[in-house]
Amino acid sequence: TTTTTTTTSTMFASLRRTAQRCAMTRGGGAVMTPALRALTPAMRDGGDDVARASSHAGARRATHHACKGGKITGAPMVYVSGEEMTAYVMDLILTKWIEPHVDTRAWERFDLRAKNRDDTEDQVLRDVITAGKRLKAIFKEPTVTPTADQVKRLGLRKSWGSPNGAMRRGWNGITISRDTIHIEGVELGYKAPVYFERHAVGGEYSAGFKNVGRGKLVTTFTPSEGADAGKTIEVDARDITDAEAAVVTYHNPYDNVHDLARIFFGRCLEAKITPYVVTKKTVFKWQEPFWQIMKKVYDAEFKQKFVDAGVVKPGSELVHLLSDAATMKLVQWTQGGFGMAAHNYDGDVLTDELAQMHKSPGFITSNLVGVDENGVLIKEFEASHGTVADMDEARLRGEETSLNPLGMVEGLIGAMNHAANVHNVDKDRTHAFTAHMRKSIHELFREGKGTRDLSGPSGLTTEAFIDAVAERLDNH
Repeated sequence: TTTTTTTTSTMFASLRRTAQRCAMTRGGGAVMTPALRALTPAMRDGGDDVARASSHAGARRATHHACKGGKITGAPMVYVSGEEMTAYVMDLILTKWIEPHVDTRAWERFDLRAKNRDDTEDQVLRDVITAGKRLKAIFKEPTVTPTADQVKRLGLRKSWGSPNGAMRRGWNGITISRDTIHIEGVELGYKAPVYFERHAVGGEYSAGFKNVGRGKLVTTFTPSEGADAGKTIEVDARDITDAEAAVVTYHNPYDNVHDLARIFFGRCLEAKITPYVVTKKTVFKWQEPFWQIMKKVYDAEFKQKFVDAGVVKPGSELVHLLSDAATMKLVQWTQGGFGMAAHNYDGDVLTDELAQMHKSPGFITSNLVGVDENGVLIKEFEASHGTVADMDEARLRGEETSLNPLGMVEGLIGAMNHAANVHNVDKDRTHAFTAHMRKSIHELFREGKGTRDLSGPSGLTTEAFIDAVAERLDNH
């Protein structure tokens, strides 16, 4: 320890120089480090108001963190930054919770803001997918899929599509796991955990379509292998009698449903919760294979294990739910303790309902699981909610905000833990740190010092809650 007489402005000048040296560029767009982004424009520009606006205590704390050793070694992972309110909050979290305790130099950072996607002609998204394949662990902040108004306002050349579909295809997506988050001692929606597996590929999301008029529609398929290879097979033929109609074509890949089943049943077994498979196969006959594959894997590999664990009774069978019934069960089964697996679209809709039943999307995780060519799992973690644009507009107007970051933090925890496991880097300390981060958040909510969505009008603002957690992490 050296002198304590260094002025606040001098300290921030030092921090400013350090942050500027650490600024990095990934995927064709400059990405400022959290340390640099956390400084106000006046701080970054070296304005004289820094000393007046900041306390000596805050500067001493920043200097202490910059100088102390023994940081956790952050394992290589991909960090994807987004925009609006959630990006602002994650910048604060990185600056005040992560960077003081974790050396994140092995993280590869990418700027997936709509403007940067436009500037790079989406090369940044392709770079994210390439890096994700290599590093296996990804954290993604919520991003914007621009509307027509945003295209004009942001000066974009086009409305770039959601990056999620490209990521799911690029990482051989198997499932999107969405689970309820629980805080002991705090009443949310479901009393016990609810797990959901949403098939990550197939269905309407990659559909081809054309708006047509009256005529005849014939759908054909040409096999590339087998006895009928090269032959044209008619799948469907019908007359279009309306002056305005839409023709839509999509398919559902089923090869990876075996892997989805093993992930789903394995997670349910570990948590000792009852699994259910959801389809609309009575009407959509093409969904029958999904159910058959799930049941086959369950019967052959998991049925007896669930009986031995006391989750289901001897002689009981895997239960199928029609999607109509599943919507009702999500409302009725508030005790929790169950899991559901469904096709892509049904999973999308049902997990929205799950989020509303469990207070809000902020209390639901979202984890894409894919696999590389060697069978190693690729996992991407994010919050299940969007960028919270309305709250960001309020913040920019100078109004107080109170954003609950728990869903995003659970995603960051998942990515950090998975990276440590996959790369075998500082696993024990990483898991201990992330567990304490979660524990600190939960404690504050139990004490009534959480954000206002749970703690009411007396709850903390966005920034005050970040500071309260930071203080507990610093004192650990």
